[in-house]
Amino acid sequence: MDREYTYKRAGVDLEKIKSTHHVILSLLRDTLRLRSGKIGEVYGGIGHYASLVKVGGDLCVALHVDGVGTKVLIAQLLGRYNTVGIDCVAMCVNDIICVGAEPIAFLDYIAVENQEKVPVAEIVEGIVKGAKEAKVAVVGGETAVMRDVIAGIDGLGFDLVGFSIGIVKKDRVITGESIQPGDVVIGLPSNGLHSNGFTLVRKLLLPKYDLTIYTDILNSALGEELLKPTRIYVSSIMKILGGEIHGLAHITGGAYMKLRRLTKYGFKLKMPPPQPIFKLIQKEGKLSDYEMYRTFNMGIGFCIVAPPEVERNILEELPEAKTLGVVTRDPEIKIESWRGEKVVYSI
Repeated sequence: MDREYTYKRAGVDLEKIKSTHHVILSLLRDTLRLRSGKIGEVYGGIGHYASLVKVGGDLCVALHVDGVGTKVLIAQLLGRYNTVGIDCVAMCVNDIICVGAEPIAFLDYIAVENQEKVPVAEIVEGIVKGAKEAKVAVVGGETAVMRDVIAGIDGLGFDLVGFSIGIVKKDRVITGESIQPGDVVIGLPSNGLHSNGFTLVRKLLLPKYDLTIYTDILNSALGEELLKPTRIYVSSIMKILGGEIHGLAHITGGAYMKLRRLTKYGFKLKMPPPQPIFKLIQKEGKLSDYEMYRTFNMGIGFCIVAPPEVERNILEELPEAKTLGVVTRDPEIKIESWRGEKVVYSI
């Protein structure tokens, strides 16, 4: 491979996606006034990790919908379906907690190519396991057969989407507006890739590595590594919500650019070494640190932004946590990679 195999080259243009999001948001804002002064009035606008609506008194409901993406293709290739449901729950509840809400309920949508070939019950097993870890009730769902829309591997195609709701008092909502320069950024480790970047990963690794054969650099088979479910951070974040927290960020697609959802201030971060899967991806794709830290979580799946006086309490409460850096007045996001290279993202 002669040149860097970027996420854009793999077919996912983050800048175009960002531009499309701006257009969509401008269209959606016109609907916000429809609930003005009524139950369900939108609280805090849209565009954050989760959306909030007022439901009476001082209570808000947090809402978020998300999916597993092309990770479902790995499940089809391996014939293992009982982990992607955990991913689906995680991708929803991890965003709900980013506004300080406690997730309470979950619904799923499973679209299949062939109801006789796709083991829906195995998928639901994973959803139930994830729900138990997040302590949410699975209150319903929908299964659709769409042969003309869903095209998978050998008739095993399916798509998996979830929707979660949570609750939070208005005076406990966390949006990031309290963030100030000097605040510390604390990271919680990921399980690996989680559920993002798989379009690029598949194009880089699947032509070269058998999913079922042990790989020294990973200390496992590639397929086993790729199907590790997204870590659910609910229990960790619930432990610290009683203290002063200024911002919470789930590091998913777009990676550390997601910190822009919290504040227009900048960040200066020094990142720990990631898991071996990221090093393998970078080597095979000749990817720059810039591309890696704008595409993948690089070993940190969740970030907490808090005033420095509570840093010690958070680290004691969450032994896996690690201080990554600080909020800066300079609006750029500056990352020192695990290899010591400097990566800068401007607004």
